[in-house]
Order: sequence, then structure tokens, then C-alpha cells
Amino acid sequence: MACWSAENATKAYLKTMKMGKSPKEPDVAEFISALAAGNNSQLMVVASATTGGTTTLGLVAAAHQTGGHVVCIVHSLDELRFCQKALGFSAVRVEFVIGEAQDLLLNQYWEADLVVVDCNLENYEEIARAFELKERCNSSVVLGYNAFCKDSWRWSGLGTQLLPIREGLLLTRIGKRTTTSGSNNCGSGKKSKWVVKVDRCTGEEHVFRVRSPGSRFIKA
Repeated sequence: MACWSAENATKAYLKTMKMGKSPKEPDVAEFISALAAGNNSQLMVVASATTGGTTTLGLVAAAHQTGGHVVCIVHSLDELRFCQKALGFSAVRVEFVIGEAQDLLLNQYWEADLVVVDCNLENYEEIARAFELKERCNSSVVLGYNAFCKDSWRWSGLGTQLLPIREGLLLTRIGKRTTTSGSNNCGSGKKSKWVVKVDRCTGEEHVFRVRSPGSRFIKA
């Protein structure tokens, strides 16, 4: 993560308040938004037990400041539709993915700068522990909201803080984690990169993103 930006944090906080239904009553979404924007988070992932509308709106506001990307993990197509309806026009700024949060976080979004997980998810503790122990080339922050609802605050990983904001917020800062043998993904082909190809016939440039060896190109 980059150095703290008070300006980004303030703007994201105020923008989230304007986007919410109760602008005079700051919620946990404002705090999450300010934290994400202040840290200049580029990849933000949220997994909720319900629609998670206000929380996701906070990340959208942060992404507006940092130029980052927001991913929302849902369990089903019906849940995806509910989330899109709750977000309204802001839904177009969110990438929705259907699947299991733990699998996706460990295998696809393990380089996320910020991960926001609803403590009401049945396996929240398992998700948090697994993500914390995952090898990574970058530092990350994991936030668990609704911590008071299921006594999730009783579990605390290394460096986890309980913040008494609304229904409770668990904050865990995770540093870089690599193996001593060097058999990690840092600097390997699994790190995404951009490739530019020029069509010799038309002269057009095509930009592709490569995530790992053997993976398909994702055209930009």
C-alpha cells in the first residue's frame, strides 16, 4: 500500500455520506471508505452475508478517489440481483463474482489491498485465518464488520483490533508473507502484467492482461 493520504480519506468519507440514505448518521461504511481511500487501495474485495449495499457503496466511493477496482463476492444469481438493486447506478462500478468467498480470496484475489468480510458469514473465522496465512507479495488489510452479531470479536488473529463502531469492526493488518526457500509467487509469472500487440495489417494496438502462464488473455 502507498503512504496515507488524508485528502483521499476525507473525500471518500464525505462522498460515502452523500451516497447513503442517512447522511447525518455516519456508519461503518464511511470508516471503511476512508480507510480504503487513505491507503490508496487498488484492489478491494467485499464478501457479505446479505446485500452489503452500504459497505460496497463505501468501497465504490474509495475507488473513485484511488482509481481502484471493487469486487463483490456473492453466493448466487439471486443475491447478485439483490446487490445490484441495492447499489443502484453505482452497481456498474462493481465487478460481481459468484462463488465461495474463501476459495476466491485464496486463489484469485489473494493480492487484494483491502478485504471486507461480513462476520455473519458462517465461516468468517476460517476465511480470515486462511487469508492471513496466505503467502503474499504485498501488505493487506482485512476488515470484519458486524463483529458483535456472532461474537466474532472473541476470535482475534495476530494484530487484530476490535473497533466499537456500530455493530463492531475487526481490523487486521497483514504484512508481506513469503517462504524462506523463495518458492513463492513474488515476481513470478503468476503476477499479472499488460501486453501490447500491434496488428501489422491494420496498425491497431490491442492491449491484453496476462494473469499467469497458460491463462487466457483478457482483452482490455
